[in-house]
Amino acid sequence: MVAQAAREIRDGERVFVGMRLPLIAFVVAKRTHAPNAIGLFELGVVRDEPAPELLYTMGDNANVAGAVWCARTIDLMGMLQRGDVHAGFIGGAEIDVHGNLNTTAIGDRGHPKVQLPGSGGGADIASLAHRLIVIMPHDRRRLREKVDFVTSPGHGDGRGWRKRAGLPRGGPSVLITTLAVFRFVDGSAVLESAHPGVSVERIRNETGWPLAVAAALRETEPPSTEVLSIIRGYDPQGFWTRRGE
Repeated sequence: MVAQAAREIRDGERVFVGMRLPLIAFVVAKRTHAPNAIGLFELGVVRDEPAPELLYTMGDNANVAGAVWCARTIDLMGMLQRGDVHAGFIGGAEIDVHGNLNTTAIGDRGHPKVQLPGSGGGADIASLAHRLIVIMPHDRRRLREKVDFVTSPGHGDGRGWRKRAGLPRGGPSVLITTLAVFRFVDGSAVLESAHPGVSVERIRNETGWPLAVAAALRETEPPSTEVLSIIRGYDPQGFWTRRGE
C-alpha cells in the first residue's frame, strides 16, 4: 500500500500528506522518483524534505523543525482554494463506488450507532485538490454501495456530478486498499490491480458494490528492495506499517 501510494506522488507536486501510511509514502516518493515534491500538513506545516524521524502526530517537534513554512491551517486551506494543491491523501470509515467518503457517523443521522471523528480538513481536500488519493482497509463494511453520510465528496452520483455541484476540479483518482487498487473512470471505481496473492473473487466478496474490472487487470507491482529498505528504515518498529490502515 505504501509503495503504491508513493507512486501516485509526482515530482514537483504539492501534496497534502497527512499521517500514517501516506506520511511514509511521501518519504518513499521523495527518496526515489519525486525529489521535488512538497509535503503539506493540515496543521499549517510545509516541508520540502520529510521530517528526519518518524512522526506520531503532525505537530511533533521533528515536523516543525526544518520546515520551510510554519503557518496556520487557514493558510494551507487557502492554497487549496486557489488551486495550488495538486494532490491530497485521505481515508475514511466508509467509501462508495463514486468515491464519496464518510468520517462522520455510522447509522441513522438522528441516532447514529457510531460517532466518528468528523471532517477535519477532509472535505476541503476532497473538494479543492486537483486529485484525491484514497487509502483504507478493504471490507464490505467500508466499501459500501452507499455511505451513511457524505463527509468528503467524491464524484457524487457519478460522471459530471462535481461540475454540477460547483466543484471546480478534482475528485478521487485512485483508491488503494489492503487488497487492491481501483481507478475512478467516469466517476466510478474500476478494479485496476489486485495485490499479489489476492484473487478477484475475494475482492468481489469484500466489496459492497457490483465490481467493475478493467480489461487489462494486472497484479499490483510489489515494492522493490530499495523501497522496502526506505520504509523499514523510516518506520523500523512498524508503528504505522504493521498496524494496517
